[in-house]
Amino acid sequence: MTDTHDTNLPEKPVELEEEKTAAEVSEQPAATETPAEEPTPEKPVETTQRLSKEEILARLKAIATDVENTTKTEIDGLKQAFYKLHSAEVEAARKQFVENGGNPEDFVPQSDALEEDFKQIMSVIKEKRGAANAELEKQKEMNLQIKLSIIEELKELVESPDDANKSYTEFKKLQQQWNDVKLVPQAKVNELWKNYQLYVEKFYDLLKLNNEFREYDFKKNLEIKTRLCEAAEKLADEPDVVSAFHQLQKLHQEFRDTGPVAKELREEIWARFKAASTNVNRRHQQHFEALKEAEQHNLDQKTVICEIIEAIDYNELTSFTAWENKTQEIIALQNKWKTIGFAPQKMNVKIFERFRKACDSFFQKKAEFFKSMKEGMNENLEKKRALCEKAEALKDSTDWKVTADELTKLQKEWKTIGPVAKKHSDAVWKRFIGACDYFFEQKNKATSSQRSVEQENLAAKKAIIEKLEAIGEDTDTDEATQMVRDLMKEWNNVGHVPFKEKDKIYKQYHAAVDRLFDRFHISASNKKLSNFKSALSNIPEGSQQALYREREKLVRTFDNMKAELQTYENNLGFLNASSKKGNSLLTELNRKVEKLKGDIELVKQKIKVIDEKIKNEG
Repeated sequence: MTDTHDTNLPEKPVELEEEKTAAEVSEQPAATETPAEEPTPEKPVETTQRLSKEEILARLKAIATDVENTTKTEIDGLKQAFYKLHSAEVEAARKQFVENGGNPEDFVPQSDALEEDFKQIMSVIKEKRGAANAELEKQKEMNLQIKLSIIEELKELVESPDDANKSYTEFKKLQQQWNDVKLVPQAKVNELWKNYQLYVEKFYDLLKLNNEFREYDFKKNLEIKTRLCEAAEKLADEPDVVSAFHQLQKLHQEFRDTGPVAKELREEIWARFKAASTNVNRRHQQHFEALKEAEQHNLDQKTVICEIIEAIDYNELTSFTAWENKTQEIIALQNKWKTIGFAPQKMNVKIFERFRKACDSFFQKKAEFFKSMKEGMNENLEKKRALCEKAEALKDSTDWKVTADELTKLQKEWKTIGPVAKKHSDAVWKRFIGACDYFFEQKNKATSSQRSVEQENLAAKKAIIEKLEAIGEDTDTDEATQMVRDLMKEWNNVGHVPFKEKDKIYKQYHAAVDRLFDRFHISASNKKLSNFKSALSNIPEGSQQALYREREKLVRTFDNMKAELQTYENNLGFLNASSKKGNSLLTELNRKVEKLKGDIELVKQKIKVIDEKIKNEG
């Protein structure tokens, strides 16, 4: 079998109407019709995609022993399938290299022994195919000379019509020889065929066959062409449209190699064969149009995947979790890519290069981020080790209050330090918390007497909560308000409670106060100020540094609020109260100004409370 790329036939089917025209050149029966042309070779069908690289090599080795009987389509399909598998392996190795922290530009694929075998086998196949093609071209030239000599002999028969009936046997012999000789150089096909047909028709013009012999010849030709029509019509049910198309080309060859039929049946038999051919050709064309449409759809899907990866906002990927989540998305897109078939041939490599570039860029940035985070975690580890050393230096101290404050500061500082590598995280934390726990255990043992005081304070605060809850709904509002304020003041004067009970009792207290505030509509500012005073009461005595920090924060807040108020008041002067939009905005700004003034007054009260507490403790 020869490769479809090397045949001497044109790429597309000739318009069948030409055959009819050629058949009507003479009133005498024509010897045959115009040769049909060969279709465009179909692209490799993706039937080899399920083979492994080893199976592909085994098939190619078998082909190398029988190149002449293998189509270029199959060889191209095997070649494409092999490199698809090879590219997938290289891509997987590249991905692993990048995920391990490597730079994509430094990646060098490992040598593949199977690829070397593949190249060697393909070289043998290419060499044998080249030799076969050269031999085919040589054979075509020989066939050309044979057919030229047949035409010369036909010419002699036509120009020497002494006894045409006796020449009929020689004529049929020359026709058979012509039909036996197949391929000739493509450039000579049409001219050669026209010359041959010319002399065949001239011979029939001169031929004086008796009617019985002439009718017998026409009858046999009609039987053959009718059978060919039936075979062509059956091809409409052939599920493999490509196979049907190739079978049709063989039928065309046989049809034109068959002599003419009676003139009155010529058009009818040709129209039947032409109709069957048109149906097969239409299905063939639709098949490849569907393949083209599917490939375009595949290109659209792959383009969308590229755009998704290229649109990643790397500014949002600021944590390990964010990068890992996005990595899983990329892997999902890569898996999706593998399920999509080929794009159009001219775009297939380009879209893959775009996809690989986008993936490489992502994994490169991920590697850079992880490298940066690793360096940061090493710095965090050193900072946490330094805090461990400080905690260990303090754990044996008996200056309970000062040391407790210092360790508390260290614990707060610990929380501000970022993460460390997982393999060090547990160990460094256990070291730090171990030192802290040791000190507080010793402190608890030494201050056991303080616990009884804390229990008394706990009982006192529970009693205050009971009193708050006992205030009934029928109590006068002013009286209830005064009772709440007195009990809140009493609460603030009670000392510390056991640490484990602190949050629980505090929540109960505030829940009771909030209910009363809501019931008697005590102002929100008083409520916030009362809450603030309660919060200050939790600051240990002597911790004036904490009070000063709180006061500085409130002063900054106060200044910011004053500036914001000034801005609102300036904006009020620019509004056009006569417009509908101005009225709406004016109302909103006035509301904000009033709220802001109330917030400023509350901050001033809080500063005043801190100043009084600092003064009393001083």
